[in-house]
Amino acid sequence: MEELKTRRPIPLSTNYAIAYAARDLDVDVVSAYPITPQTTVVEKVSEFVANGELDAAFIHVESEHSALSAAIAAALTGARAFTATASQGLALMHEMLHIASGLRAPVVMSVAMRSLSAPISIWNDQSDIFNARDAGWVIMFVHTAQEAYDTVIQAYRIAEDPSVLLPVMVAYDGYVMSHTTEPVVVEGRESVMKFAPKRQYPYRLDPDRPVTIGAIVPPEYYYEIKYQQVKAMEGALPKVDEVDREFGKAFGRSYGVMECYMCEGAEALIMANASYAATLKSLLPDAWKQGYKVGLLRLRLYRPFPLRQFVEYTSNVKSLLVVDRSISYGAPYQGPLANEIAGAKLKEDLGFNLISVVAGIGQRTMENEDFIALARLAWEGRTRKFPETVFYGVRE
Repeated sequence: MEELKTRRPIPLSTNYAIAYAARDLDVDVVSAYPITPQTTVVEKVSEFVANGELDAAFIHVESEHSALSAAIAAALTGARAFTATASQGLALMHEMLHIASGLRAPVVMSVAMRSLSAPISIWNDQSDIFNARDAGWVIMFVHTAQEAYDTVIQAYRIAEDPSVLLPVMVAYDGYVMSHTTEPVVVEGRESVMKFAPKRQYPYRLDPDRPVTIGAIVPPEYYYEIKYQQVKAMEGALPKVDEVDREFGKAFGRSYGVMECYMCEGAEALIMANASYAATLKSLLPDAWKQGYKVGLLRLRLYRPFPLRQFVEYTSNVKSLLVVDRSISYGAPYQGPLANEIAGAKLKEDLGFNLISVVAGIGQRTMENEDFIALARLAWEGRTRKFPETVFYGVRE
């Protein structure tokens, strides 16, 4: 591991870190359509193609629907395919999201999470990704630019594994992360391709061996095919863990499927992801000084949900505050993640009090004192019940 200490990080935004990962993975096809705030991902990849650093077909398409359509077609011919999107772009892709997973196309896509219209907002929240949660994709959240680079690399090992063959989204906060520069260790193509070599797609389209893909099927077969996706998603869970451990051995960095930070001695937890998790890591020591013994449960793998690790971390705490940055309108808990946690709590007979908090919608400002306030709410939740959903910071 001594050689790992000699590599020097370079300053990259999360968008650029993802572009460097695509370069080092030697992707074959990039289908690109610009949308704020992911545009600089594909712009940087286009530079790599233009200057000869990446030998890839760079396809300019007329919409995000076409971007994913092209990536699916490329993946089904055996090419390593990449695209990126955000917000309305992900919503426009929605039809193709289901087709990608149903056809078992190992596409990897980065998503710079952003609010959905209307009214029009170009700012960050997570409405887009939670709108796509049931499309059959593996979904991973990252909270640093380094983790974004590393996770895109891991994503191809997961997506292309014959036991998985599912598309993967790597999600991060628009602007707050996409355009923020951090130090990133870039491993280079030789090391990355050694870790994630290209696999031959087992069912690829080949003119010499013609097959039919995506044909209409009667109910007797459709249900069986959907159940195969269920089993593939179940199989993806240990594969994500395995790939992450192997990445740690190769490069000295690993993340797990779920991280519990400052959990030793904590009586309450806050579940968060992406930039909120990074902010909470910096502020929870202050919360402890104020008497709030609250830990951070950082969700990295969202689909498939890591239930075993969740139960392990929450079995002995008295309250769990779930921060959602999207709204599940009319649901019992109007935070979509909190709604799922309520189901897991009931299924596993967990004893903590659940607090659902919706915050940061449309990138409504959250100051340091607001995150400390969330820690106080989590702490108070040990002994008191809250309304079904707390809309934090809204003016009623």
